[in-house]
Amino acid sequence: MKRQTWKMTGAVIAAASLLLIGGGQVSAYGEAPRIESESAFLMNAGTGEVLYEKNASERMYPASITKIVSGLLAVEEADLSETAVVSENAVETDGTSVFLLEDEEMELRQLVEGLVINSGNDAGTVIAEHLAGSEEAFAEEMTDFVREKAGAVNTQFQNPHGLYHPEHFTTAEDMAAIAQYAMKNDEFMEIAGTRELDWEGEGWETTIYNHHLLLGNYAGVTGLKNGFVSQSGFTLVTTAERDGTSIIAVTLKAPTSDIMYQDTEALLDYGFHQSKKRGIGLLPRASAAELNQQKLPLTIAIDVSGYGSVRLKKWNGDILLEEMLQDPPEQLR
Repeated sequence: MKRQTWKMTGAVIAAASLLLIGGGQVSAYGEAPRIESESAFLMNAGTGEVLYEKNASERMYPASITKIVSGLLAVEEADLSETAVVSENAVETDGTSVFLLEDEEMELRQLVEGLVINSGNDAGTVIAEHLAGSEEAFAEEMTDFVREKAGAVNTQFQNPHGLYHPEHFTTAEDMAAIAQYAMKNDEFMEIAGTRELDWEGEGWETTIYNHHLLLGNYAGVTGLKNGFVSQSGFTLVTTAERDGTSIIAVTLKAPTSDIMYQDTEALLDYGFHQSKKRGIGLLPRASAAELNQQKLPLTIAIDVSGYGSVRLKKWNGDILLEEMLQDPPEQLR
């Protein structure tokens, strides 16, 4: 990726943006993105409008995006201040963990944080056993929950964490509907959007970091969850909001983690454009005078990667406005 950056004050921004737009170098996302993931779905979360779909109704293995449902169900239907006891079965759960110890006691809220932020499979098992008696019984509750609350009728769970089971499946369309429902729960979204958290357990004291790498690295991303097992490929559900427009992007069975994130960024870029988010093209008429009065040091950064983007930033890095490039200038390629 090549980057060129100019420092400017508000007085010059209007002229710069007029040059970019007037020269025909900033263009809209007129074409749908090219997605390599086997299945994908993109929707406006506020209106329910479908913006893009690819094999969206085909059954796929979800892997750890399952934890959106197990975590949300716990938040909605349990007292998170309750204390659960870690079983031997939970300690022996395969895959990613938060290193729980047998007979350790932990509040449900911390277990949900370990499940959603650090993708702890052991935490999922403890939650399931505490709330329903077993993983299998909790999985049945999860299936009923998403069908009733989100209309996700093509989804079926066999466990709370997403480890492979041939009858544990979903669709990209269903996962978008589940995410749309999850976005209504502020407590769950706060947990899912936590980038890092101090973790104190009997077997592990550390700082855990959210496994969703677009949090803090793509403007507006608010959550939700990624996943991987060999049978599912790389899976990702993402929620994002800019200027009151909320977008949900789902990608399933990407061949690599990099492609999963590239596909998701392309979907989000396309989704915000299609939802008619105000872009930099409105700057000369809408806000150049106001910015000039503020006399804040600003940066216009042109990033060319795939489609590329033009971003207007404040001195502290906050993105004020953004517009995409389909055909970047020859000297920036």
